[in-house]
Amino acid sequence: MFKRYLFFLLIISTTSLLSQGAYKAMKDTVGFKSNVDKMSKETNSIQSDFTQVKNLSILSEKITSKGAFWFMKQNNLRWEYSDPYKYVIVINKDKILIKDESNKVKKYDMNSNKVFKEINDIMISCVNGDILKSNKFSIHYFENDKGYRLELIPLIKSMKESLKKINMYFDKNVTSVIKLEMFENGDDTTTIDFTNKKINETISSDKFTLK
Repeated sequence: MFKRYLFFLLIISTTSLLSQGAYKAMKDTVGFKSNVDKMSKETNSIQSDFTQVKNLSILSEKITSKGAFWFMKQNNLRWEYSDPYKYVIVINKDKILIKDESNKVKKYDMNSNKVFKEINDIMISCVNGDILKSNKFSIHYFENDKGYRLELIPLIKSMKESLKKINMYFDKNVTSVIKLEMFENGDDTTTIDFTNKKINETISSDKFTLK
């Protein structure tokens, strides 16, 4: 179950940038962490589009999905997949709601399921930047002339069984996470790019309910 939902991890952003390569060890990690902490404190809501590309080792073609994303403090997330399939995942504090194309809504209590709680903690902490304070990952810091890349290596057993590594990308101004890469054991990968980002605009609470 944990592996099934790993690719829904998530977070936020603007442009589709960041060329790969040419990254080197970050010189000022203290300054970077300070900027992430500032970003976290000043960000109350985020809206963006996203493109998710899933590369499965057993398939020759990549699977591309598109949709929209909303985040609102505290602990409210909505992933709305629109292409090629309609699928909605909502996290509303201690509840997870999932709706597929049949329009049936499945509800899960976060507190009764450690796996969902773990997923929620990762998702929220990625969005608001608190993941840098987590003791569940070994974090390595890199930079190039366009931005920053963080490599998060899982330390806890339940995550290590499914997940090899998460890469998080920030633009040079550290306004939010702009891209995520998740590397699963077995060589499957998921990349999520966030575009058309809007920060601190009003979001209706209805976005975080499903009927």
